[in-house]
Amino acid sequence: MSTAVPQFNHVAMSVPAEDLDAASRSDLLAFYSDVFGWTEMPMMSRDGELLVMRVHRNDQFVFLQAAEEPMRCPNGDHVGIAVGSVEELESTIARAREASKRHADVEIRAEKTQDFGVLKLHACYIRYRLPLTFEVQCFDWAPGFDADSLPES
Repeated sequence: MSTAVPQFNHVAMSVPAEDLDAASRSDLLAFYSDVFGWTEMPMMSRDGELLVMRVHRNDQFVFLQAAEEPMRCPNGDHVGIAVGSVEELESTIARAREASKRHADVEIRAEKTQDFGVLKLHACYIRYRLPLTFEVQCFDWAPGFDADSLPES
């Protein structure tokens, strides 16, 4: 019996079938590869039906499936992605800005920093042709704190 803590491993979204034809899949893959470094899992993808993007590991992925009634999300709905430093966050934003020159409909919103005392949370929102936005965050911990700390309220 395993005592490991469960890990978040994927997000699934339904999209219109035309967003998963060969040309659209190629466009989605180009953007998400350029900005986030994701790659296709071709053994799982099916033209017009399914696109699975590997998020740096085989057990972490974004699963896009065609549906007659695709997912619709309010602007604030998102999935969070953590990077290791402010420099990595800035680099991701720069790649998204560069990719926006080649891809229509790229949304880059609200670079912000929230100061919670023990944590400065730096973030930016990036969206391209999918129902959910990706919030890219950097956790800047105060000395003596980290992701496993339980600060008092």
